[in-house]
Amino acid sequence: MRLLYRIAVTPAAGLHAAVLWLRARVRGEPLAPPLAQRFGFAAPVAGRPVWIHAASVGEVQLAATLVRALRMHYPDLPLLVTAFTPTGAARAAALAPEVTVRALPYDLPGPVRRFLARTEPRLAIVLETELWPTLFETCRRRGIPLLIANARLSERTARRYRRFSALFAPALRTAVIAARSAEDAERFRSIGADAALTHVTGNLKFDYTLPPDLGARARALRARYAEGRPLWVAGSTHDGEDSQMIGAHARVRALLPEAVLVLAPRHPQRFESVAAALSAEGVPYVRHSHSPDPAAIAKAAVVLLDTLGELLDFYAAADAAFVGGSLVPIGGHNLLEPAALGRPVATGPSDFNATEIARLLLECGAARRVHDEQELSACLLEWLRDPHERARIGELGRAAVATHRGALERLLGLIGPQLGPPTS
Repeated sequence: MRLLYRIAVTPAAGLHAAVLWLRARVRGEPLAPPLAQRFGFAAPVAGRPVWIHAASVGEVQLAATLVRALRMHYPDLPLLVTAFTPTGAARAAALAPEVTVRALPYDLPGPVRRFLARTEPRLAIVLETELWPTLFETCRRRGIPLLIANARLSERTARRYRRFSALFAPALRTAVIAARSAEDAERFRSIGADAALTHVTGNLKFDYTLPPDLGARARALRARYAEGRPLWVAGSTHDGEDSQMIGAHARVRALLPEAVLVLAPRHPQRFESVAAALSAEGVPYVRHSHSPDPAAIAKAAVVLLDTLGELLDFYAAADAAFVGGSLVPIGGHNLLEPAALGRPVATGPSDFNATEIARLLLECGAARRVHDEQELSACLLEWLRDPHERARIGELGRAAVATHRGALERLLGLIGPQLGPPTS
């Protein structure tokens, strides 16, 4: 089984590397992170760091919470963060100047051995559902403790892993599992995790800490783009959703002509195609990255958020939000950010990436389910017209997030025995 896995991964890794290289050439941009890192070639990391792996943007958000906590309790501890996607690596690079960022090596013996030889982590923390058989098994053989934090596993994914239990079970038997829920914990046990090492710690996303200067940044954005005008954000949208956002906004503007939409595609490679779609529809828009002048902004119906790392600021500046990946079968993205900011949230029917969060916010009234652009526009019109209702719904979201905090403290309780007593 392990041999068949390596035979399958080898050409897949080569194809992935070729796509990344060609994409960078077409755009005329340097490849970041460097392709050599994916094959395990990088400068050594001193001090035996704690290594945190965050696959993409969503997991990097969680890594930021954990990085802040580790910096507070272990200020002298070196930290290494890896990501698999280029977007995730770009976000990870902005976490903190003292954090080393690398690309995750391809899950092949050579790249993995080189990566671990150059980093020598004292502890590996993998966030959510990233299960890499070669990497995990090599960590086990080298005596590197492995902890899967905020571990989640859908029943569909668990069934797939059970068919390949020979790949995952050996490494999982020695890994500490910090599961988001009892159901996730049971699914990890079913694919080979040790029951004694599997714990339910809760969802780390609830422990997200809002930046202290967020309010000032949000006020500046609101003054720039929508002072005195209704503003809503469509965050982390995917192909198939942007047209629905444009359609919903046209319905909103038919009754609220001054309304502004901030449209934030999930992936940077889609910025140009979304801009082209706006132009094709004849929608007046500005691109945030282009530093538009006040005259252009005054005429714009849409702000295209074509930068990374600013979506939270726009959620904070907005009156209401829609979170993407939910009107198409992607599974939904992070509803907690706008909810924690006290913003009413709309979401589509696809939520398998965070079912429990969606259920919590929907049941308490902090979020609303919509199925198409017509339902979304009706929901937005209700919220944008009624500031008192927006505030009421927003408080429900804040309260729901506050009630479910505590996963970070429980996770640190599992990390502590691997690192010794805190130094501060």
